[in-house]
Amino acid sequence: MGSEARKAVVLFSGGLDSATVLALAREQGFALHALSVAYGQRHDAELAAARRIAERAGVVEHRLIQVNLDAFGGSALTDRRIDVPETPSEGVPVTYVPARNTLFLSLALGWAEVIGARDLFVGVNAVDYSGYPDCRPAFIEAFERLARVATKAGAEGQSFVVHAPLIKMSKADIVRTGTRLGVDYAQTVSCYQADAEGRACGRCDACRLRREGFAAAGLADPTRYVGQR
Repeated sequence: MGSEARKAVVLFSGGLDSATVLALAREQGFALHALSVAYGQRHDAELAAARRIAERAGVVEHRLIQVNLDAFGGSALTDRRIDVPETPSEGVPVTYVPARNTLFLSLALGWAEVIGARDLFVGVNAVDYSGYPDCRPAFIEAFERLARVATKAGAEGQSFVVHAPLIKMSKADIVRTGTRLGVDYAQTVSCYQADAEGRACGRCDACRLRREGFAAAGLADPTRYVGQR
């Protein structure tokens, strides 16, 4: 990758979607700056996955930022007193983390402005997803408008682009895309209650969507599940 490659900040959780986005940004020739967030999530095994994958992906830099959203709670992902649901639910589920993607994109925006990047990548999806309001096109469009008025770069006439390449893709299409790009999905962690070794429960919404995605894509599911040898 040439030294003149455009810089991009990629929000990178270590899950299936973000690993696919990282690979897509790399395919487009960006110099990758991966940003992971430890926000008090119960499935923090994904952060270890993020470190492993980033090391192998040839990113320019991988940063881990800590923000303790578990101090607020209000989500099954940040409050262990709230059970992670194991059956589909209507409406916005209890695994929604209030303002998570707004905060994550704000952190990515801050880093991007410091390093001179004008491109942000995020793995939100509005097709095969859990019903989160901050995974929809309207949110992405609104954040781009915010970036124009909330930054020094925006005040000087520069614009930021929030790339959400997965937003209209099915989970099967995401899996096929990542497979084409050589993503090792066995290294990713998607489960909302993965154990310390990153093994999936096989029952939560994230596990269900992931498993159905591989099945619909006609590809073997490489996920490591609890109880498997």
